Amino acid sequence: MNILLINHYAGSVEHGMEYRPFYMAREWKKLGHKTLITAASFSHVRSKQPEFKKKIFYESIKGINYLWLKTPSYNGNGVGRIFNMFSFISMLFKQGQAIAREFKPKAVIASSTYPLDIFPAFYISKLSKAKLIFEVHDLWPLSPKELGGYSKYHPFIQIMQIAEDFAYKHADKIVSILPKTKEYMISRGLDPLKFNYIPNGVLIENETKHLPDDIQKILKNLKNNGKFLVCYAGSHGLANALEYFIDAAYLLKDENVAFILVGRGPAKESLKQKAYSLKNVFFFDTIHKLSMPDLLSFMDALYIGLKKETLFRFGISPNKLMDYMLAGKPVIHAIDAGNDIVKESGCGISIEPENPNAVYSAVKNLMALDKNSLEIMGNKGKEFILKNHSYSILSAQFLDVIKGISIEN
Repeated sequence: MNILLINHYAGSVEHGMEYRPFYMAREWKKLGHKTLITAASFSHVRSKQPEFKKKIFYESIKGINYLWLKTPSYNGNGVGRIFNMFSFISMLFKQGQAIAREFKPKAVIASSTYPLDIFPAFYISKLSKAKLIFEVHDLWPLSPKELGGYSKYHPFIQIMQIAEDFAYKHADKIVSILPKTKEYMISRGLDPLKFNYIPNGVLIENETKHLPDDIQKILKNLKNNGKFLVCYAGSHGLANALEYFIDAAYLLKDENVAFILVGRGPAKESLKQKAYSLKNVFFFDTIHKLSMPDLLSFMDALYIGLKKETLFRFGISPNKLMDYMLAGKPVIHAIDAGNDIVKESGCGISIEPENPNAVYSAVKNLMALDKNSLEIMGNKGKEFILKNHSYSILSAQFLDVIKGISIEN
């Protein structure tokens, strides 16, 4: 089966986030299916952009085929990003007939966070007489309304609302990455029989990379000095609420514990300034994804946090949490959401977000446990992830959704 996966922000192991399209396509290839990932040439979530000057460019990455569509670059979430979105949708419409004629998809997946890609996806699916699946990462336009304060009467929001409602009406199936969205979607006109939940996942990689020597040297020195290492690895954005992680480091500055932050993002410099006087906080740049297991192997506990947002009532599915749990390390989970797989699996401590005293208490509680108890706790998360979030499992579930659609030709 030929699968067209449209994801504006799709990345790869060479370009960085987001990885889900690449990993799904790689698993589908193992099962005998061919995927064409169609993405924009520029995405703010990638660490590296594809390099080309033509308006369209086909590329094979580790055996997975990509169609890159030229779009303008942008900074932030302003007009530039909106123009980038509409440029991608326009290019996709223009290439629709060629994609349908040359690739001949049997399934078309619209999966670009924002819902506008449902229109060209619908067009291509009709040309190809293909099955149409709408994959939901975030609830748009609800997300920009609740997080960005946009009015429901804003023209941008109204266009997004038309697209979302169109998707629920015309897609053959809906796949939600978030677990608690079904009732909301029904309120927007979704037939409940169309709904499917397939979360984010992890790929069990045999290939790994060692950490850079300078990072290894520092971590080994900390471990040799008996430090209890607590790590955050991921984007340093405002939403990640890392200022409370630093506040907890202040509270624990006289304890035998070190706080490790790995990654980049707009809040990183302010966080470094906040931690300037602390001797127990260490910042490192982004590492290769294949080096993540090596990094996490040094740690005694792993931290994830998000700011309080009502939107999280629909649940969350962060990739970094999956990586944490796969590492078999206890997790400090400072998120208030509609789901909590740390609590469900028993692999750590769930605490109130935006509360450095709660982080302090969680770290102290974990430090009080012996090595065996920490290992037992961490392994509960690993077992949970292997059972429920392996991409080999999730890709098969997605194929079952596609195969369950009957199309009248």
